[in-house]
Amino acid sequence: MTPTSSQSYSVYILWSTLGRCFYIGVSEDVAHRVIQHNAGVSKWTKRYAGTWQLVWQREFPSLGQARKFENRLKKQKGGDGFWRLTELNRLQYESQSGS
Repeated sequence: MTPTSSQSYSVYILWSTLGRCFYIGVSEDVAHRVIQHNAGVSKWTKRYAGTWQLVWQREFPSLGQARKFENRLKKQKGGDGFWRLTELNRLQYESQSGS
């Protein structure tokens, strides 16, 4: 696909109900990407294929900005910064993960 000025990218977070873990990624088409994750296409998420749910996403005007935020989230994953940046309910996921 040729980039256009109206093209945007989303940072997204998936939650696996089976693995009780998060996956953070970037895509131009999040809905299609979730289908791929649940079909076992991605080596990082195929272990829990079929159980991934989209729980958060934010749109960015460029791939560079999206990647920068994705890396920021990944550095915070599991820490206070992850929860603060996403505003996800920490207690909801910690009670599901058994931690």
